[in-house]
Amino acid sequence: MSSIHKLPKTASPPPPPVADVPEVSLFDDFDVKTVSLLVIAVGVTIFLLQYMQALLAPLAFGLLLFYALDPGVDALERHRVPRWIGAALMIFVTLGVIAGGAYALQDQALTVINQLPAGARRISAMMEPRSRQEPGPLDKMQQAAEELSKSEDLKPKPGVVRVQVEEPRVTTTGILWSGSVSVLGALNQLLMILFLTYFGLLSDKMFRRKFVELGPTLTKKKITLEIIDDISHQIGRFLLVQIFTSVVVGVVTWAALAWIGLEQAVFWGLLAGIFNSIPYYGPLLVSGGLAVVGFLQFGTVYMTLIVAVVSLAITSLEGWLLTPTLMGKVASMNRVAVFVGLLFWSWAWGIWGLLLAVPIMMSLKVFCDHVEELEPIGKFLSE
Repeated sequence: MSSIHKLPKTASPPPPPVADVPEVSLFDDFDVKTVSLLVIAVGVTIFLLQYMQALLAPLAFGLLLFYALDPGVDALERHRVPRWIGAALMIFVTLGVIAGGAYALQDQALTVINQLPAGARRISAMMEPRSRQEPGPLDKMQQAAEELSKSEDLKPKPGVVRVQVEEPRVTTTGILWSGSVSVLGALNQLLMILFLTYFGLLSDKMFRRKFVELGPTLTKKKITLEIIDDISHQIGRFLLVQIFTSVVVGVVTWAALAWIGLEQAVFWGLLAGIFNSIPYYGPLLVSGGLAVVGFLQFGTVYMTLIVAVVSLAITSLEGWLLTPTLMGKVASMNRVAVFVGLLFWSWAWGIWGLLLAVPIMMSLKVFCDHVEELEPIGKFLSE
């Protein structure tokens, strides 16, 4: 028999030492000092935005008007029209169109204003009970409590001298003075916007060159140029789409209201087109106002609903179908971001904020998309 030789067992190498795995915490990258400074900077910025509303809001509106008129001035300049003449011409044409439209519709506007007192009296009369009935037990108890409180107030207390405060009288001079101050303030802001727009149209290329020169490297200069071009392109297209859709909404609303038989349909169509530039709030305000006007004219709930639903349906179809089709993927922002932007800017700047919220949010999104550190914010604002 052959002997079987067993091979000696080779010793297996010892397992490598297990390195201590450091515990990973979600707060390792949390820098309290940096976050604190960021919160303070954001708070100061918000405070300055609200505190400097009288300066910053007209400035932003002037820039928006600049983006609206700049393509026309560029077209005139290509036809050898001096830029200072083209800028003045575009501003005067814009003011002329606005003034001409206001003059043409002044009769309908005055008619609506003259109907307001009669409408208010009619609504007040409808809210009152038709028959005067005896007050119920709860009404009698409330009257008794009011009489007791009056009697307690009339009792003189020892050592207390009764003082009667008289409200200042409202005079015609005071009303005229306050109204004049408001008108002068509005004219001052209008002049500020017009001069800012005119000087911006004159210095378009100069400021563009200076912004590009701010970049320290060629890459930074290219990014700056891309940001400027992208903001100009998106805001320009947004304004064109907004003007077109507002005209469509105004004309269609006027035709629908005239077909229904509502008075001053042209005036309400113009208001619908103007308020269409305010997302969400504008259509609701117009629909609510038209519901009241329809109820005062027709006097039935059915016709009131018809007028309000027709107005709301027109603006809803425009907002869900026409505007997205025309805008495409340009500056597409999610609706939550737009609504939050409306809330913030309306709180900070009032009616200015409602008009400027969407262009400001678009510019912010473009800036964040081109800056690597801010790309998460741009993605959050996108759809």
